[in-house]
Amino acid sequence: MKYLCLVYSDEKLLHSLPESPRDEECLAYAQSVQSSGRMIAAEALQPVDTATTVRVRNGKTSYFDGPFAETKEQLAGFYLVEADDREQALEIAAKIPAARVGCVEVRPVRELEVD
Repeated sequence: MKYLCLVYSDEKLLHSLPESPRDEECLAYAQSVQSSGRMIAAEALQPVDTATTVRVRNGKTSYFDGPFAETKEQLAGFYLVEADDREQALEIAAKIPAARVGCVEVRPVRELEVD
């Protein structure tokens, strides 16, 4: 089953705390998940101030600079992994280096059946 591991952190703190992961550590972990055959995709995102939110209401499209919600933590990146079950997905997520300074939301991917 596919699971999406959404990595959240406070951008202002992500790289400034003593326990903050370095890029090399993050890349090494991503490569280890890739080597295990569990990685489908993983990407780090540009800073939240580069985001644009799109909404369509009553046929009218609106664009807003920035993320959808005001929060203390922002979406920093993601891992899309293949795991045998939820427990295995949680094990993978717990080892993501950024989890030390933020959090990782783990959600199963909804498989759509198209006729």
